[in-house]
Amino acid sequence: MNWAVIPARGGSKRVPRKNIRSFCGKPMIAWVIEALHKAGCFADIAVSTDSEEIADVARSYGVTVPFMRPDDLSDDMTGTTDVIAHAVAWARGQGREYDSVTCAYATAPFLRPEDVLKALSKLSEEGRDFVFPVTAFPAPIERAIRLNDRGDVSMDRPDHFATRSQDLAPVYHDAGQFYVGKPEAWLQKRKLFSEASGALVLPGWRVQDIDTEDDWHRAELMFRALGYDEN
Repeated sequence: MNWAVIPARGGSKRVPRKNIRSFCGKPMIAWVIEALHKAGCFADIAVSTDSEEIADVARSYGVTVPFMRPDDLSDDMTGTTDVIAHAVAWARGQGREYDSVTCAYATAPFLRPEDVLKALSKLSEEGRDFVFPVTAFPAPIERAIRLNDRGDVSMDRPDHFATRSQDLAPVYHDAGQFYVGKPEAWLQKRKLFSEASGALVLPGWRVQDIDTEDDWHRAELMFRALGYDEN
């Protein structure tokens, strides 16, 4: 059996109430919940939150809020691994055992059911601790430029000044959408970014972090352009 957990803290500062703020006509978290439902592979979908308001919205879209997250796991310094480890420990305390546990971010409207299914297959077939989506940086990081306080330019990697971009290997970053993992990997708080993890490569046009108002506006434009709001 597979279990999905959506971490959704109530104290977002940069974009207030972003987990349940209206995004293309629905609370942000609703798009994620609906994608997980469409995947059709989860015995249960739960939300880990410290907010009764978020809990009420989540329940209205057909998921459970089996516990309220404790205060010591609800500040902006708490990592994802700690939150999911807490959820898995709670589930085991209730006698619930799962083959995999998926952490899906509440602010990942570009999450697609088919990506979750592919990641779950990789987790099982390749024997990984975790599998998660990544996307390539849009430009070679070896050609990065830094500016000091005066605006002076310097290369981060001057040894690559004359290297052609096509001769540089692509480098990837976490897409910030979801992680599928083995329950023991979550409980033992193993590293997400390690050789024991596998990656699902996504195109850049399906990835957008939402940390600022500018990000939010860009994400809505992308979401509508892709027709996701019509599904």
